[in-house]
Amino acid sequence: MNIRPPAVAGSFYDKSPENLQSQLSHWLEPNPPMPENIRAMIVPHAGYIYSGKVAADAYRHLKSQAATISKIILVGPSHRYYFKGCALPAARYFSTPLGDVPIDRQSVEKLSQIDDIHISDEAHAFEHCLEVQLPFLQTCLKKFSLLPLLTSDVSPTAVARILDSIWQGDQTLLVISSDLSHYHPYAQAQQIDSKTCDLIEHYRPSLRPEQACGSTGINALLQLAKQRHYQLTRITRKNSGDTAGDKERVVGYVSYLVSETQ
Repeated sequence: MNIRPPAVAGSFYDKSPENLQSQLSHWLEPNPPMPENIRAMIVPHAGYIYSGKVAADAYRHLKSQAATISKIILVGPSHRYYFKGCALPAARYFSTPLGDVPIDRQSVEKLSQIDDIHISDEAHAFEHCLEVQLPFLQTCLKKFSLLPLLTSDVSPTAVARILDSIWQGDQTLLVISSDLSHYHPYAQAQQIDSKTCDLIEHYRPSLRPEQACGSTGINALLQLAKQRHYQLTRITRKNSGDTAGDKERVVGYVSYLVSETQ
């Protein structure tokens, strides 16, 4: 497969390029003042009506670095397939209604030599957690290559080792895709997500999947951010009960920026 086509356009987000671009342009304005040394992000991956604005609140800070960032490492949990380790695609492009994004084939070839890495278009074919991030990146940045990494049965420490070798330089942005707790009543979810965010903000890489579905990626990021003395800034925290769902069974969302200290 040379191009991985969009799997969730029309369900998780609008399949019309014009409508999608209009929605994103509205969410991503204005461009807020922030340090120009953003190195990573944590953003949610539900349908845009539920978590899109939470993600956009973080993404809009990237626009001031659009001329610098040229490579995205995108990490998220596999929802449909179980496998040992991590999965990278064989495809050369990921497509969205806004166009095709080239895969960083040089990094794919380099990482394919690692035991924890598998090359699998099948694992990526219907996965939403990485795809939903692409229209935001396509809108905020000029040109970039993509390294899409799905995690399954793998330790955060192993993922941190993989990321440490390739997450280098101002031109490379690490994006961790994760929601928070799932399907608790509103008040209970608020309590669970508050504790989860406290762990994140104290750089404690002990999150479990029931706290954040992308806990493996978040824990790996926390290990590296602490080692590198990076600063975490929470941008927005909400849940589906605040956006487009009822309050009986909610899903939590949070967005963070990770930056070099001044």
